[in-house]
Amino acid sequence: MAANLEQLVAALSELTVLEAAQLVKMLEEKWGVSAAAPVAMAVVPGAAAPGAPAEPVEEKTEFDVVIKDAGPKKIEVIKAIRQLTNLGLSEAKTLAETPGGKVLSAVSKDAAMEAKKKLEEAGAVVELA
Repeated sequence: MAANLEQLVAALSELTVLEAAQLVKMLEEKWGVSAAAPVAMAVVPGAAAPGAPAEPVEEKTEFDVVIKDAGPKKIEVIKAIRQLTNLGLSEAKTLAETPGGKVLSAVSKDAAMEAKKKLEEAGAVVELA
């Protein structure tokens, strides 16, 4: 049987590309199958499939202004928080002393950058999320 397979491989190797394509089509019709081999691929979340057009990256439009650390000038930071929000003195103080506290939530990029600048000028460590 192995000798027959080797002869078959030798005969198929002599086919032109056009003849090989015709053979594939004939075998697909005869056997009712597809010659397209299933391809197992690891899919990386967020990665585009090979040959697929890249999906446009959606730009973030809403930001949270998060205070990481009030820094050494806590009073200045509390004043800045009160300017940016409608919080009273005690609420602003609590927010300034809470690492990870949201000063502003779901604001535009410009508003978030302005708030970050004011808070950093007052001495706070701030991040936009």
